Amino acid sequence: MPFDTALIQWQSGEQRLRDAGPAERPALERVTQRIVAELRRRLGGSFTVDELVDLYERGTGWTLDLAYDTAPGAPFAWDERLVADAAFARYLREAVDYAGGRRLDPRPAED
Repeated sequence: MPFDTALIQWQSGEQRLRDAGPAERPALERVTQRIVAELRRRLGGSFTVDELVDLYERGTGWTLDLAYDTAPGAPFAWDERLVADAAFARYLREAVDYAGGRRLDPRPAED
C-alpha cells in the first residue's frame, strides 16, 4: 500500500475520532492511546514511515483485542477504521522521516 493511501485512511480515522460525540469520546481516546502504546512497543522510538505502513499492511486485527480489553462495555470503541487508523495517524508524527505534516525526502542532500 502506498503511503499516500495509508495516510488518507489514517487521517479519516482521526477525523472520525474528532467527530465523535462527548459520551463516546473518552472510551475512543482510551482505546486509541492504548493502540499508540502498542505501536510504540512494536516499532520502538525510532522508526520510519515505511515501517509504520508495513505494519499497517500486515493487518490491524490485533487492535480489536486491545480495544475490547480497554473498553469492554463500549462496542462503538471497537471500530478498527476509527481507533486503529487514528492511532496510526498519531504515531506517524513520531516517525524519523515525517515532520511538519509531511514525509521528508529520503534522499541525502547533495553537496
